[in-house]
Amino acid sequence: MTAPIRIGNASGFYGDRFSAVHEMLTGGQLDVLTGDYLAELTMLILGRDRLKDASLGYARTFLKQLETGLGEALDRGVKIVSNAGGLNPAGLATAIGELAERLGLQAKIAYVEGDDLLPRAAELELGQPLTANAYLGAWGIAEALQAGADVVVTGRVTDASVIVGPAAAHHGWKRTQYDELAGAVAAGHVIECGCQATGGNYAFFGEIRDLGRPGFPIAEIHADGSSVITKHDNTGGAVTIDTVKAQLLYEISGARYAGPDVTTRLDTIELSDDGPDRVRIDAVRGEAPPPTYKVSLNSIGGFRNEVTFVLTGLQLEEKAELVKAQLERALTKRPAELSWTLAWTEKPNAESEEEASVFLRCAVKDPDPKVVGRGFSSAAVELALSSYPGFHAVAPPGDGSPYGVFRAGYVDIHEVEHVVVRPDGTRSIIEPAAETQALTPAEDAGLPIPLPSLASTGRPRTREVPLGRIAGARSGDKGGDANVGVWVRDEKAWRWLAHTLTVELFQELLPETRELTVTRYLLPNLWAVNFVVEGLLGEGVAAQARFDPQAKAVGEWLRSRYVDIPEMLL
Repeated sequence: MTAPIRIGNASGFYGDRFSAVHEMLTGGQLDVLTGDYLAELTMLILGRDRLKDASLGYARTFLKQLETGLGEALDRGVKIVSNAGGLNPAGLATAIGELAERLGLQAKIAYVEGDDLLPRAAELELGQPLTANAYLGAWGIAEALQAGADVVVTGRVTDASVIVGPAAAHHGWKRTQYDELAGAVAAGHVIECGCQATGGNYAFFGEIRDLGRPGFPIAEIHADGSSVITKHDNTGGAVTIDTVKAQLLYEISGARYAGPDVTTRLDTIELSDDGPDRVRIDAVRGEAPPPTYKVSLNSIGGFRNEVTFVLTGLQLEEKAELVKAQLERALTKRPAELSWTLAWTEKPNAESEEEASVFLRCAVKDPDPKVVGRGFSSAAVELALSSYPGFHAVAPPGDGSPYGVFRAGYVDIHEVEHVVVRPDGTRSIIEPAAETQALTPAEDAGLPIPLPSLASTGRPRTREVPLGRIAGARSGDKGGDANVGVWVRDEKAWRWLAHTLTVELFQELLPETRELTVTRYLLPNLWAVNFVVEGLLGEGVAAQARFDPQAKAVGEWLRSRYVDIPEMLL
């Protein structure tokens, strides 16, 4: 049995706290420091960077962080693993080597590639995207570390792979040790988004004593795949069962969480306290991975623009109808997509002008930048002196800007050549999984026994209060879909939640979802239900089709809705 490996994460997205690399390296003992820089939107950004300059395509912030972090890591014997290579891991590896030379450092640098399928997109029936990247797994990272690498950078691997790879290398796991790998995936999924595991974006944030500057999370992963989630001493935020549970529910679907190396059974996870700011993740079970790789496909969908009018005072609906008719009549060519959204924020008899106002947003999209550019902007601005009383806008519209469209593709695992380039420049191909299992929905564990009061013929005493009085939630995006994970904190509340928060009630509480397909999944071990809402986000975050384009606040909207809750739970 090897000692646990202590892996800290210093980035949850491209743009996260710049100082986190230094803070994590100097804040306490680590074996490995990881960083997750890639998301669906990031791949589009990097794709546009590469169009301008073929030498780019990686997260340049990471390279700047290494200007001070690389020497610190080498001095402390901390390995660095990151997916910051994006669309150009070889280019980033070269840039890190040049940086090390300038700093007078001896660093062994490796990289993982093979995820970029763009040259073969047509052959693989993936269309004509701007980027096409398969989600690779952890074994290239593991081999690079076993070859002595100090720094490993990758292209598009799954977010958890930057944690699973070091754990697998450290403990010498075999590729069929699915339970151990699944445990590492669970730990990786918790810490991959940085401070979301230590109190960031947490439903019950008022319970956390110091949230001013949360510390970044650490996973201590044991040889049997169990782990402890923690953070450096004397840092802000908190690690509790609920902060960990919230992150486990982030951007998932059902009980089977598929990855390129293992399918993790989220319905087997057990959480327990392990001391202050320490939560143990145990009993995770894994299964063989699916026979396909998921592929991130980003394309330029066209061009978009928008203007937000401010309507104040009386006759707000009439004012809205007037400016809508005027603007649409003034357009010389109607855009392919034109949508209006009226956000009701005003208060009657308001004591401030802002409280007396509502916002009317007009968003337009078209393949032709001219249609949503000056023609649209001028039509909106020219109404300034000839429309509703009190006319003004939040900001004048500008030129149209390109927007992206995300979709997921799938290719057979044998169609992808997963390659690791070791520090000495030698290359190895990582063979795909020898054993696979088609992904199917897990068998439903069944509803828990209802509360006695709910099973009786008499109606229990209830109060109509916000759902958030007893339930937490975490929501996020997966392409055009959104997930909303809802959990409670004791078994009685779970028995009520599982029987009450049905798909029907969910759609009643969130009218936006009524015409969409919503699927509910039960996760009894977490006292949680997860809802997947198909198509809520249209063509994905880069298309900005919705007020909250990444569905980050849908969970909080749900928590704010009033439901009848038994008084015994309050």
